[in-house]
Amino acid sequence: MNLISLGLDFVEVSRIRSMLEKSGDQFKARVFTEGEVTYCDTCASPAMHYAARFAAKEAVAKALGTGLAEGVFWREIEVQRDAKGAPSVMLHGGAALKARELGIRDWRVSLTHTAELAGASVAAVG
Repeated sequence: MNLISLGLDFVEVSRIRSMLEKSGDQFKARVFTEGEVTYCDTCASPAMHYAARFAAKEAVAKALGTGLAEGVFWREIEVQRDAKGAPSVMLHGGAALKARELGIRDWRVSLTHTAELAGASVAAVG
């Protein structure tokens, strides 16, 4: 297993909370998958969990070297959880294609959040 690239991002929870308050359903539909929305909406503080996933999507896009451009879209980067709650990343569409082109076969993901700040780091491995 070889390290191909890294990605890191932080976002203020208040920024995501504001987006949720201003255009909640529209923002959710543009950025998050159905599974992500279902999970975050069941949490005691949804904005923290949305913010961590937002940061993870940004971190993955950075690791892909494209940002959210060149055929890579928000909803193509999905943050999932295993039975024990550990995060993982599943790519779809253009994001998955770009990962295959780069030889990325798996992701290592770490999410963190407080009431004020959420962050994510990802390692793309091949």
